[in-house]
Amino acid sequence: MSPAADHAARSRRATSALRQGALVVVLSVAAIALAGLGSRWGWWHFRTGFTILRWGSYMALAGALLALAGALTRPSGRGRALALALPLVALALVTVSVPWQWRRTARAVPPIHDVTTDTEDPPPFVALRDRRTGATNPVEYGGPEVAAQQRAGYPDLAPAVLRVPPAQAVARAADVARDLGWEVVAVDTAAGRVEATDRTRWFGFYDDVVVRVRPADGGARVDVRSLSRVGGSDVGTNARRIRTFLERLRAGA
Repeated sequence: MSPAADHAARSRRATSALRQGALVVVLSVAAIALAGLGSRWGWWHFRTGFTILRWGSYMALAGALLALAGALTRPSGRGRALALALPLVALALVTVSVPWQWRRTARAVPPIHDVTTDTEDPPPFVALRDRRTGATNPVEYGGPEVAAQQRAGYPDLAPAVLRVPPAQAVARAADVARDLGWEVVAVDTAAGRVEATDRTRWFGFYDDVVVRVRPADGGARVDVRSLSRVGGSDVGTNARRIRTFLERLRAGA
């Protein structure tokens, strides 16, 4: 093979690798995005979404490496090829960092899905007990073992004490829940209880929340409990939800 023919063949192979890598990255990024959205829209079970997420991440990295290899092996025009390949590598890394960070968080937080500001006397669900369609996690609290894991992982979680009458605290709690986009299912002022359902953005997991208000020190003590309907670990979602709720509640009271 003549030098010119060899040069042309190498260029074709490098270009093909670059194009194939680009295609793999784009398709993998789309698959990763749809891993959660497909679960949210009911296209597949959330565990299928987790599988798509894992393999999509592997393929995105493989595609990025293929595109980079194609750019680096070009016998000429390497700078222009790298200008195309490097954004693909960046896109793959940024996309893969999302599930990677999710997995890292899952390892750093307690593997629980029921979180409350009162582990000794958790607020009970009443109105939501019969509305948890498809729930595999029971509404009964897990007891001392779950409480111990929560205290170790989320020692900052504590009830809020508001200097307002309990009835006003209940109304405020319902308003904050609505402002956060939760579906408020029940507001019982006499019982001092608000029940609502929230949904995670990506996978669309349904989580249920109950807020309990009791008289305390001339004001009101507010306890919150957030429970995932499915899954063993909530990856810290319920604790973050409670913190956000209490911050908003204290800011407006």
